[in-house]
Amino acid sequence: MKSESYSVLLISHDSKLTAQIKAFLTSPLFEVSETADFSEARRLVDEREFCIIIADSADGRDAEAAIEMSDVYAPILLLVPSEYFDDISYRVEAYGIMSAAKPFEPFYFYNLIKIAIAIHYKIQKISSQTIKLKAKMEEIRIVNRAKMLLIEKRGMSEEAAHHYLEKEAMNSGTTKQKVAAAIARELQS
Repeated sequence: MKSESYSVLLISHDSKLTAQIKAFLTSPLFEVSETADFSEARRLVDEREFCIIIADSADGRDAEAAIEMSDVYAPILLLVPSEYFDDISYRVEAYGIMSAAKPFEPFYFYNLIKIAIAIHYKIQKISSQTIKLKAKMEEIRIVNRAKMLLIEKRGMSEEAAHHYLEKEAMNSGTTKQKVAAAIARELQS
C-alpha cells in the first residue's frame, strides 16, 4: 500500500462491529468516518469522496440501500449475515458491490480491505482516462465542426481545411481546438 491516508466510510448500527473494524483501520493509514444511517451515509458521500465504503447489512435488509449508493466511485464492501450471504451477494454483485459474510476472520477482512484499495486505484485510473478521452472527443468534435464550416462556407477541401487549422494554430501559438472554436464562431455568424 502507498503511504497515504485512505478515507473510509463505515455504516453500521452495531457498535461492537464498528469497534472491531476500526481496530483494523487505524490512523494515520485510515481516516474513518462513521454513521449508523444509510441516508446520512448518502449525504456524506455527496459531500466528499471516500476510498472505501464499508456497509453493515445487519439483518440483510440494507442491501437495497447499498445498491442505491452503488453509483459512487468508491468500492463498497457489504457485510452480510452468513445466513443471507448467498442471496444478497448474488444480488449486489451486478452493481459492483463486494460482499463478505459475517462474522468474518480478521485475516480475510484485512485482505478484502487491500482488494478494495486496489479497486479504488483502478477506478481512479479509469476515471482519469475517461476524462481525458472525453476532452479528446470534444476537441475532435470542435475541430470537425470548424472543418465542415470551412468546407461549406469557404469551399475548401477537407485536407485544405485541416492544413488551414493547423497553420493558424501554429501561427497564433495556440491549440488547434481554440482556433477551430474561433473559426466556428466566426463562420456561424
